[in-house]
Amino acid sequence: MTRRLPHLALVAAALFAGPAAAADGPMVEAPAGRMQGTETKNIRVFKGIPYARPPIGKLRWAPPQAHPAWDGTRDATQFGAACMQPKGRAPGIYSWDLPAMSEDCLSLNVWAPRDAKNAPVLVWIHGGALTTGSGGDPLYDGSALARRGIVVVSINYRLGALGFFAHPALSAESPDGVSGNYGLLDQIAALDWVKSNIGAFGGSAGNVTIAGESAGGLSVMYLMTAPKARGLFHKAIAQSAYMVSAPALREQLNGMAPAEAQGVDLAAKLGAADLAALRAMPAEEIANKAPATGYFPFPAVDGKTVPRQLVDSFDRNEQALVPIIAGFNAGEIRSLRFLLPQAPADATAYEAAIRANYGEFADAFLARYPAKNIEESMLAATRDAMYGWTSERLVSNQAALGQPAYLYFFDHSYPATAEWNLHAFHAAELPFVFDTAGKTPALWPKIPGSLSERKMIEAMGDYWSSFSRNGKPQANGQPDWPAYSQDSGFMHFADAPKARHKLLPGTAALHEAVVCRRRAAGDMAWNWNVGVLSPPLPPKAAGCQ
Repeated sequence: MTRRLPHLALVAAALFAGPAAAADGPMVEAPAGRMQGTETKNIRVFKGIPYARPPIGKLRWAPPQAHPAWDGTRDATQFGAACMQPKGRAPGIYSWDLPAMSEDCLSLNVWAPRDAKNAPVLVWIHGGALTTGSGGDPLYDGSALARRGIVVVSINYRLGALGFFAHPALSAESPDGVSGNYGLLDQIAALDWVKSNIGAFGGSAGNVTIAGESAGGLSVMYLMTAPKARGLFHKAIAQSAYMVSAPALREQLNGMAPAEAQGVDLAAKLGAADLAALRAMPAEEIANKAPATGYFPFPAVDGKTVPRQLVDSFDRNEQALVPIIAGFNAGEIRSLRFLLPQAPADATAYEAAIRANYGEFADAFLARYPAKNIEESMLAATRDAMYGWTSERLVSNQAALGQPAYLYFFDHSYPATAEWNLHAFHAAELPFVFDTAGKTPALWPKIPGSLSERKMIEAMGDYWSSFSRNGKPQANGQPDWPAYSQDSGFMHFADAPKARHKLLPGTAALHEAVVCRRRAAGDMAWNWNVGVLSPPLPPKAAGCQ
């Protein structure tokens, strides 16, 4: 007589069993379950591995819950669905054909050498303003780094209003009395999964590097300061990270409405009367409508996952004591011009605005960003205030605590970027790190297959994988990368990698002085509003210049 499973057990079995495996391909037996992937040129690839339960129903806007181990063999040959994000974006250099999207998106992907054993692990966190992107984007293919002996993991995490929505009703549900930051909690859950399972793929849970670019670099900083992430990684790489001010959960600080108040406002604009109505609303509707209301996803200072403002955590030496690479690109803002205000009518108006806004720092500002070329000065000022200041602050903070810290400046050009006035644009370094020049989006400036480009790709892949291996970036046939502690050393990636010292002397100090006063004032953001967009410089405060 066949035993009949109860109805709920049938549902659970269907939900967590996973797709059936293909007939052949490499097999891994992990604590999470058995899975079968693919293999190409001695690199084993396992895609779409769930690391947390689907955040649907009452699990929408709840901390991630561990995915139960599955029975049988799971087919791990296809990427999982991307997390929900807006559709219909205007074409641009970052535009992909959107893959399948779902709330059931908390999955990760693994690239591992066939013979990996106790290998270093690099966990990649994608960018996209915490609004778009996925770990399965072709740009992040981990094969080339895996060929250098690294186990590469890329992850999905909840985005937009589905990932960072805070609300008093959600806080009331939480044992900690907080809400929001679900996307960050997803990232921590993925790192927990790596700790428990990566050994089955030949990776070392004791040698994990977290890495990301743009919002991924922002996430790296939040993970460095998150108590729940402590001990889950051992090195960090922050590419084009930005240490901007964040909203508090319930207080009005830095000119930003409380995160819970932003959530109440969003719910009203979406026409949801209560939390039940929000959870019943289709995820696609939330993802598509939230940006049009003015909602922008951002981590909230909740005293738990985000103990305090990033800059305060680093000032108090509360961050993880790990080696770091941090850096930025010469042309960051050339592809992010929405960050720039309207230019003044002429040089006289530009200089007058800077003198009015920067007070006693105006001469130092104009020396670096002169009125004779307003466009270039505005591009450079916003770049330095957001990405340059953050990068140098990260490496100087870690170096002061005795950690190996390495700074870079990506200043590399090739014909298409020169033609399109996109020299070293935001994210331009990514296909060089991953060796994915042939997998960029359709409108990305095409990287030539020349020997010089090949050498740069090989060098950057070597530096990144060497750092992941032992905390020291080295590349075959290339100069040693000086630590920041060695006379403000940095690596200049221009025509070829060159070791340098003192990047843009005095520039980070200028922006630090401005940020210090804005932080002390407490009623304004500190590094989105730059140059002619800047509010008047607050008066000098204790501890500030």
